[in-house]
Amino acid sequence: MKNGFSIAWKTAAAALVSYSLVAGLMSPVPRLFILNETIRNLYFHVPMWFTMVALMGVSLGYSIGSLRKPGISALESDRKARLAAEVALVFAFLGLFTGMIWARFTWGAYWTNDPKLNGTAVAILIYLAYFVLRSSVEDPEKKARLASTYNVFAFVLMIVFIGVLPRLTDSLHPGNGGNPAFGSYDLDNGMRAVFYPAVFGWIGLGVWIVELRDRLARLSK
Repeated sequence: MKNGFSIAWKTAAAALVSYSLVAGLMSPVPRLFILNETIRNLYFHVPMWFTMVALMGVSLGYSIGSLRKPGISALESDRKARLAAEVALVFAFLGLFTGMIWARFTWGAYWTNDPKLNGTAVAILIYLAYFVLRSSVEDPEKKARLASTYNVFAFVLMIVFIGVLPRLTDSLHPGNGGNPAFGSYDLDNGMRAVFYPAVFGWIGLGVWIVELRDRLARLSK
């Protein structure tokens, strides 16, 4: 039963990602001033961030579990937290890269003094520091405790820098600083039919990658 469910959600994730890639490039989109065809990047750029946040949440859950468990169980949860954070950072850089390309064609520069962009950069640095902290401690149990504690604060700070502060000041990003969100003025039903499958598909794919990396980590012991 468990194996059947695992195959089902992984197949669904792969199908949703495949569908969103094809439909994202070929389906009709609204013709908007400045954005024009670049609005298709919504299907690729935004799901990267959703996946990053989801995987950081998974990492947070394992870190909390590591703090609550003793001995070997704590180390196993810490390993899963690290792997989830690593994959999340890959999606963070993909989101940053696709966002920079989009910014170049809509805002005229790869990087602007935008609070969400700056907050994203700070959040990435916070998580890079998580890995620096891990590499600086040799004792496995002490490393697990310190890293897990840091991960809790890192997740909270990430939400503040990318989700709270940009909404309190002017931002070029939709849905922040008084700038209306996509859904309120141009995310029509046709785009929703591609966007939401892309979000769920990429999150599923990200979780799948974490699972595969954890399996490899256990086999390499």
